[in-house]
Amino acid sequence: MIKLFVGLGNPGAEYEATRHNAGFWWIDALARELKVSLAPEKSCHALLARTTFEGQSLWLMKPQTFMNLSGQSVAALARFFKIQPAEILVVHDELDLAAGQVKLKLGGSHAGHNGLRDIHARLGSPDYWRLRLGIGHPGVKSEVINWVLKRPSVEQRIAIDECISRSLKAVPQLARGEMDNATLIVHTSKPPRPKPPRSEN
Repeated sequence: MIKLFVGLGNPGAEYEATRHNAGFWWIDALARELKVSLAPEKSCHALLARTTFEGQSLWLMKPQTFMNLSGQSVAALARFFKIQPAEILVVHDELDLAAGQVKLKLGGSHAGHNGLRDIHARLGSPDYWRLRLGIGHPGVKSEVINWVLKRPSVEQRIAIDECISRSLKAVPQLARGEMDNATLIVHTSKPPRPKPPRSEN
């Protein structure tokens, strides 16, 4: 079961609306749904909220260390509360998926994502869950840093927000540890089909 939901991003107003902060957007949406507020927690350098779901404690976290040191926050909380890697879900931006696509997976490589790289290192394990929010790829490797630190187009932001809403439907299953059901919900929940253009006749 998932006990710790972590959204990755960079703190500060200048980064708030950038693609790299998609994980923060997801946690903000979850906090609204659960009617909780995240507050600064110095011990783990993060914005943190604690709530309960069916008698089980759940934590929502937005590390405030900047992306490259995200593992510092995650490992601090996980060690203190004895949360295992498989009980952690990290929500992050994913270059290899188009905006509006979302995938759930357990383990695997960090694929060059600096937030995941640091979490791998500090947890000492890659075996945590990831929710990959598609942000698309600029097409050229040299443009990746610029791409993730820029705002998405209006159409892309709408697509990302819609996939956040759809994937939040799996939270009860994630919290219960029904990972197959959660995966099914995330992977089969399709974006609405675009409406055909209206005839002028």
